[in-house]
Amino acid sequence: MIRKVSSGERMVLASHNAGKLREISALLEPYGIDVTSAGVLGLSEPEETEDTFAGNARLKAHFAARETGLVALSDDSGIEVDALDGAPGVYTADWAETGQGRDFMMAMTRTWRELEERNAPEPRTGRFVCTLCLAWPDGHDQIYRGEAGGRLVWPPRGEQGFGYDPMFLPDGQTLTFGEMPYAQKEPLSHRSAAFKLLTAQAFG
Repeated sequence: MIRKVSSGERMVLASHNAGKLREISALLEPYGIDVTSAGVLGLSEPEETEDTFAGNARLKAHFAARETGLVALSDDSGIEVDALDGAPGVYTADWAETGQGRDFMMAMTRTWRELEERNAPEPRTGRFVCTLCLAWPDGHDQIYRGEAGGRLVWPPRGEQGFGYDPMFLPDGQTLTFGEMPYAQKEPLSHRSAAFKLLTAQAFG
């Protein structure tokens, strides 16, 4: 059964990222949803132990819903590269970890090096994936997956965006996500695709 979140309802975002809270609060403001975050409420972050985007999204959302008694929203996202058998996938952020923070230039370099080592043919296709989980304290949940397809290019281009954006050329475009201003990238993004599904079903 599909559930909806009512106007005026309070919801917790299962994230400690202040920028993500601002972005999602703005997206849900037209629906009258009051969004707070796990970070604001002082919740810990559960370890992401699953091997799928949906699994990790569920883990985070159900933890936040149980701890707060509120409807919770989480997301898990990353990039899948076809010639690398879907890697880095759920380990996208791990490929950038250095011990002193995340270095996505290092992660992009590793990705391209592995493609070269495999002599992967052009175009070197892949997709950004965003999986959202909306969970209730009683254990019910709903999953929404959005994708943005494209190909990987080298060297990286542009300083907009974050993560793998500078090496990702979306289908039908001449600029990488790293070269696009936010207003141009956002409608094409995997997160936008997932949120369209979410808002149409759960808030529409």
